[in-house]
Amino acid sequence: MATIGVFDSGIGGLTVAKAIADLNAYDKLIYYGDIAHLPYGDKSAAAIQAYSVRIAEFLVAKGCETLVIACNSASASATDLLKEYLGHKIKVINVIDPMVDYVVKGFPKKHVGVIGTKRTIDSEIYQNLLKSKNKGISTSAMATPLLVPVIEENIFSEDLRKRIIEEYLHHADFQELDALILGCTHYPLLKKDISEYMGPRVSILDSSEIMGNYLNEFDPQNKSVTTEIECYASDLTPFFEESASRFFGKPIKMEIHHLMNIF
Repeated sequence: MATIGVFDSGIGGLTVAKAIADLNAYDKLIYYGDIAHLPYGDKSAAAIQAYSVRIAEFLVAKGCETLVIACNSASASATDLLKEYLGHKIKVINVIDPMVDYVVKGFPKKHVGVIGTKRTIDSEIYQNLLKSKNKGISTSAMATPLLVPVIEENIFSEDLRKRIIEEYLHHADFQELDALILGCTHYPLLKKDISEYMGPRVSILDSSEIMGNYLNEFDPQNKSVTTEIECYASDLTPFFEESASRFFGKPIKMEIHHLMNIF
């Protein structure tokens, strides 16, 4: 069986998991949401690395051959560690590298914005990678930490969402963008509101779409299989379980697997 593991701090990574499941390229997809430690964006790099290693070990034990870090904060903080520690057992893929490659090919000499958690933006990983691969791309980056709790707390007030988005994106550096990277896998859930605010001239770049296309090329499998879904969480909320079922279009039973002995 071809088995792929996907993890995130919460429901945001479900956007990536759904794109992967739609490929029908894996016999099984195992998703892990670290709800107990949500959000990762305000945690230290050491804490994120510890959570990521425990989750990766769990997914390896479940038989995963490929691991997708469906969290930008964990991608920025833990990719190298996971490759060094578990790379001999599992292929490790993050959500940042495919996005950077896509932007370098599609937006040379353009002005590209990045929004994400504090951890991702402070790491400057998008800015540095884009500059190293194409010096003609200019970047503007901003931490937008309130967007994650808006999603995780199931706040569907349209007025509130739009006020928060406007408060962040009205900044002068974001008025002349050609593209905007949604540098958190939660943010595609607000893509419609963000796109409406930025207007039709700005391309909104969604990690879930980029990752689906990337895996289709990077890790091609037999496309005739039906993907079995398993979901685990370090803690459980009704909204998380409901969200998983809604994303995958069928009832999903969420099992609890606690991360023990972190510190």
